Amino acid sequence: MNRYFMIRRLRGPVLLLVLGVMAFLKQMHIMRFGQSWPFLLILAGVFLLAERAALANEDLYPPVPFPGVPGAGVPQSAGQPSTAIVPAHEAEFGNGGNHHEGGQQ
Repeated sequence: MNRYFMIRRLRGPVLLLVLGVMAFLKQMHIMRFGQSWPFLLILAGVFLLAERAALANEDLYPPVPFPGVPGAGVPQSAGQPSTAIVPAHEAEFGNGGNHHEGGQQ
């Protein structure tokens, strides 16, 4: 299991546990909820930052080429043919000089 999913799965239970400890401290008249709610926001932010850092270090997604930039993105191996979509020449369609662009004749 990678670190991103581990942090993501621990976020809810840890926040619930901290909320329970805060409720216990309120019940014992040690701390009020008004004094401790910023701690929950800080803890949630720390978890979000940890998730982003773990996701940035994992190779979950393949690199995506930039549109319009030839040669950008995933390098192609030498033995495989290109799968790029390129416009075909008119001679391949057998028009024989007709230059109609899809309208009625």
